[in-house]
Amino acid sequence: MLILDLAWRDLLRDRFFLLCNVAVMVGILVPLLLLFGVKNGVYQALIGEMLADPANLQIDTAGNGSFTEADLAGLRDWPEIAFLTPKVRGQFDYMNVRAAGGGRIVTALVVPSGAGDPTLPEGVGLAEGEVAVSARLARLLELSEGQAVQLISQAEGRPRQLFLEARIAAVLGDAAVAGRSVLAPYPLLDVIEAFYDSYALPDYGITAGRDLAERTPVYEGVRVYAHRLEDVAPLQARIEGALDIATVARTRDIEALLGLGRKLNMALGLTAALAALGLGAALVLGFWSEVARKRVVLAGIALIGVPGRALALFPVTQALMTAVLGLALSFAAYGLAGRLAGRLFGDGLPGEATLTVIGPGQGALICGAVLGLVLLASGGAAWAAQQLDPASVLREGT
Repeated sequence: MLILDLAWRDLLRDRFFLLCNVAVMVGILVPLLLLFGVKNGVYQALIGEMLADPANLQIDTAGNGSFTEADLAGLRDWPEIAFLTPKVRGQFDYMNVRAAGGGRIVTALVVPSGAGDPTLPEGVGLAEGEVAVSARLARLLELSEGQAVQLISQAEGRPRQLFLEARIAAVLGDAAVAGRSVLAPYPLLDVIEAFYDSYALPDYGITAGRDLAERTPVYEGVRVYAHRLEDVAPLQARIEGALDIATVARTRDIEALLGLGRKLNMALGLTAALAALGLGAALVLGFWSEVARKRVVLAGIALIGVPGRALALFPVTQALMTAVLGLALSFAAYGLAGRLAGRLFGDGLPGEATLTVIGPGQGALICGAVLGLVLLASGGAAWAAQQLDPASVLREGT
């Protein structure tokens, strides 16, 4: 299209004014991009550090309740819940543990678990006869993955001890579970509770006691994991309302971090809004003055047969070309500034987190917003170009 070619050629000829407008854009955009990148980088690092500990997503009921499967059935369908398992009564979840054939015995907490438990390594589901052990317990008993382990208990009034043997499916890291712990499928804990309740367990060599068929399973509470950090607080409140029982979660720490993110977004949004007003005002004046300065050129273009609507595209095209160049230089300068900031201040971040982060989607939104702002800023200049009377302009010029 002729008007686009003319606009491009004219823009290259007046490089000084092009560089002035680009410099205005770069001077405003680069600090904003750096602030936005640092906010993303630091906040994502903090979120990542919190998500690295599955306990931050955990909600546990407190105290000894009394629930049936019917009470918990509805909870299993809640979309916020990533994993749910019932719990046995607190006095029955400790067992003596030793390596199969070993001599040393230590007491460990037996935690209900199963497929989908975020505490377990990816791909480990704890089939029947499998358990996972904490790192501390593994060190104390010199346990390793694939090794057999025995869980032993002695209840008052029972003539025989309960021996449960299982294979270690995984040894958990220190960050996953603290202390001496064994993660086991809930049915195994249910057997332990039945043993303490004096039921006969013929499959485990315990024939004395009440008939197991008469037993009605009753749960103390639930162990739940939320999908997201944002789900923890509302899910905790919903569980407490549904089960009428107190719960324990790291809600305060999570809400403090999420609140920090919201405040940073508000501060950055206010800064961006003020910067957009300043940039828009500068570009409006710049583009308008360009049309005023090139009135004779535009009038000459109009005399060769270019209609007023097409003439309005002249400043709009130049504005968009300026914006594209300004965005390219701004992101290049942001990349260099981000690397420098990372070398100077990035050592305190957890893990190998990057100090400045702007994702592809965020970058596309920023570019779209800047192009939209520039398009609006060029609207006044386009209107002024369209209103030109070629004969009057040329007569004045003469």
